[in-house]
Amino acid sequence: MPDTPPRTTSTPAGEGDLFSIDTGRAHPARVQNYLAGGASNFAVDRAAAEALGAALPDGIETARVVIRALGSFIGRTVRHLAGEAGVRQFLNIGVAPPGRKKIHDAAQSAAPDVRFVYVGDDPVVLAEAHELRRGSPKGATSYIHASLTDVPMILEGAAETLELSDPIAVLLPGTLNFITDDHDAHGIVADLVEALAPGSYLVVSHASFDIPAAGVEEATACLNETLNVPWVMRSHDDITRFFDGTELLEPGLVPIDEWRPDDQGGTGVDRTGRRTPIYGGVGHKA
Repeated sequence: MPDTPPRTTSTPAGEGDLFSIDTGRAHPARVQNYLAGGASNFAVDRAAAEALGAALPDGIETARVVIRALGSFIGRTVRHLAGEAGVRQFLNIGVAPPGRKKIHDAAQSAAPDVRFVYVGDDPVVLAEAHELRRGSPKGATSYIHASLTDVPMILEGAAETLELSDPIAVLLPGTLNFITDDHDAHGIVADLVEALAPGSYLVVSHASFDIPAAGVEEATACLNETLNVPWVMRSHDDITRFFDGTELLEPGLVPIDEWRPDDQGGTGVDRTGRRTPIYGGVGHKA
């Protein structure tokens, strides 16, 4: 955290200055931070995480398995794209899933000259953005305070670090679960894909009822009650539509633990054998 912490307020973020933090409702980024063992959260976020755990089999540890599985999936996709695919520019929009390394560290470990931009709308992350700017000596890392619903703002800000005429890997790690159909989630992603240069990639992870898992309906209801944004579940077919304009890499849109598993992180299977109800895939724009 910065030496001078941001002031907190009950005013919803976005209605005041950028450092105004709403401590009246839980924020997805801070709930995830708590589940990952971080300290960038408030009592309301911890309460939401505990309520989520109460809705799941084996309690909060089940939620933590999901967070680790999501971080592992994003880590695998980033290592593949920065390594085998040769991508040198990344744009992560939404909550950055935690792992043993920050996402830009994983990318820059595979290729030190990677340039990485994070996009988020949580003032706590904004206050700590200086930590995200510690890229490798050859690479660069920056942060944009924005939401996926404002694609022009994201692209304008990203252009300060990335070359938009060159291929970019866009990461949406669970981000679309917070964008309702009323906001035209598919249209937003279509606009984003259209703006990307040929050779770019789109990485999406998205929770779904189509993967059977105990407690998912109860957890969904809990998230909608406690978070400051809606939580949306979509079918496999609806998630596949986000990849329109791209070609899915093998093995396609699959449960995240089945996307090119390796030995560098946990899977989406807990000790009881339950699978994580999240699909993941990587699309390539020709």
